[in-house]
Formats: sequence, C-alpha cells, structure tokens
Amino acid sequence: MISFYPGPSKVYEQIPEYVQDAYNEGIVSINHRSEDFVSISQKTIHLLKEKIAIPDDYTIFFVSSATECWEIIAQSLIKNKSRHYFNGAFGRKWHEYTQKLSISAEEVSFQIENALLPKKNDADVICITQNETSNGTAVSNEIIAEVKQKNPDAIIAIDATSSMGGVALNFQNADVWFASVQKCFGLPAGLAIMACSPRAIERSIKLNRNKNYNSLTFMIEKMKDFQTTYTPNVLSIYLLMRTLMPREPIAIIDTQLKTRHHQWVAKLNSLNGLNHLIKNKKVHSTTVIPVISTADQIKQIKLKAKSEGFLLGNGYGNWSETTFRIANFPAITDEEINNLQALLFQILQ
Repeated sequence: MISFYPGPSKVYEQIPEYVQDAYNEGIVSINHRSEDFVSISQKTIHLLKEKIAIPDDYTIFFVSSATECWEIIAQSLIKNKSRHYFNGAFGRKWHEYTQKLSISAEEVSFQIENALLPKKNDADVICITQNETSNGTAVSNEIIAEVKQKNPDAIIAIDATSSMGGVALNFQNADVWFASVQKCFGLPAGLAIMACSPRAIERSIKLNRNKNYNSLTFMIEKMKDFQTTYTPNVLSIYLLMRTLMPREPIAIIDTQLKTRHHQWVAKLNSLNGLNHLIKNKKVHSTTVIPVISTADQIKQIKLKAKSEGFLLGNGYGNWSETTFRIANFPAITDEEINNLQALLFQILQ
C-alpha cells in the first residue's frame, strides 16, 4: 500500500535499512546525555541548516510534535496576547489550543480564495499556519514578509508542518518555524523540529517562563550542548540525519514538487468530474492537493484506489465526503504518481 495520505504519509524506502543500521550500531540503546547522541544531534542540526536553508544563527530544537510547539510558544513567548491568522481547521485548532491555556488569543480567519491581508496590531506573537493541510492552501513567503514588516515588534511564529522540507521557505521572515517529520521529511510520526531566531531566544530568556517541562528557557540551556530536556526519540533523530545526508538542497526539491503540482492540476483538469478544491491558483499548496467531486464518486475512487494499492487522504471537515487529498511529498516517487494518475484516468474514462 502506497500512502498518498497528507501525513503520516509514505516514508523513504531506505528507512528499513537505516533502522537496521541503528540497531546494529547500538543507536537505539544509547544514552541521550552521551557523546554519541550529542554527535548525532549536532550533525542533524548542521544538515537541517545546510539542506533546508535554515539560517546559521537560528537555534534548532527536537520536540515530540507540532502540537507541542503550540504549547511551547504559548507558555514561553506570548507576553500578553497572540493573534492567529488562519483559513482552515489546523490554524483554528492552534488558536483554540492557545486559548485553553488561559492565554489571550485573537483569531483572524480569512477567505481561502484570497491572500492574507496583514494589518498592524498590538499582538506580541503573531501565529500563521503557512500550509493548511485541511484544504490545500498556503501563505506565501511574500505575505509572511509583509506581516513581519508591518509588525516589527512582534514574534512571528509559523506552523509549516506540511511544507517544511518540501518547500523553499524564507526563514528570515519569521522567528519561530516548526514542523512534524511525518510529511515532507518522509519519516514515521513521533518527532518535530522547531527553529527559533535570535529574537525568539531573547524574548524567551527575557520572559523567563520556566514552570513547564518544555519551557523554552530550559530547552535553550540544554541545546547549548546539543541535548534535549527529556529523553528524546533518538531513533527518529538518527533517521532524520540519515535521510538528510543524501538529500538534494531544498531549492531543487522545491522546484521538483512545484513541477509535480502543476502536472497534478493539469491532470485533474483533463479528468471528467474531478477538480482542484481551490480555484485561486495563487493560494494553492504545493504539497497538499485537495480534489473535489460528488460524494459518490469520491467514495468509489477511494475504494478503487485502495484495492489497487493506493491510500488517498480523506477529506477534512466540511469537505470530508466530497473531497480526497493527495500528498505531494518528496518521499513519493514520480513512478508512483504516474501510476496513480493512470489509475484515475482508467476509473474516469
């Protein structure tokens, strides 16, 4: 079964080999305070900066999930108030989660068919879901830069869970970026990466919120030695290191995925009864492609695809019955995409 689900999705084919190497080398049993772990952590961070183009002066942390990053940001970086720009379910969940922590959080939803219109505000942390997995929309580097320009004193935090590792992001445009690895990094779930600018580190130290196990101030101290505050997912960090080593630079991957995305849109236009959910191509996500049709046709396509070895992503929220979602992640090969497209053509001819 080849998973085109937009996370967790298909992992790199080399993962079983890398897991066996980790077992043979004793990686799965090493102490997270040992020199061996520090070496793996340090090398993985170096590779992330090299291959994904994260700035050298950003501090990278290993955490359990993107959801944990929501909590870290809320507890360690919000001084008085956050503002959340979103156009889908996951951005809304980030806002709701922040509110549950008894923190003042304002929501600003915007239409998925339009670009985000930033405005100057009094929030000290601005939260943006860059790639909305639920409906296949994305916020561009240019808009994030505009938000930063109009809010020079705010910390800009970006949820890039379904784009980091597949899309060329301008990390200088924001202060906190985070993503889980089960999407564009082609790994099993259970690890997330959070990259913080010097401004974010300075804000955390100044606020000095240290009452939580994942307080950013505590994390900063440990990461000075390339360690974590708790026993981390050592195997996943090792697998991340191994998959990054042969990876092409993000500029090349970004071009490849954009080409695939354009091919997918053209293919959908040629198939009877299927369309991209979002009409405005300017806000299309490169990595998540939502396909809309009638509920009956969507159901039949998903069942037929599964019987042929392709797992398509369910629709989300209001589109749960009338859409399916296709992951356009680096671990999925051109051959697998061609085979799925051929199957869709066969079903709909």
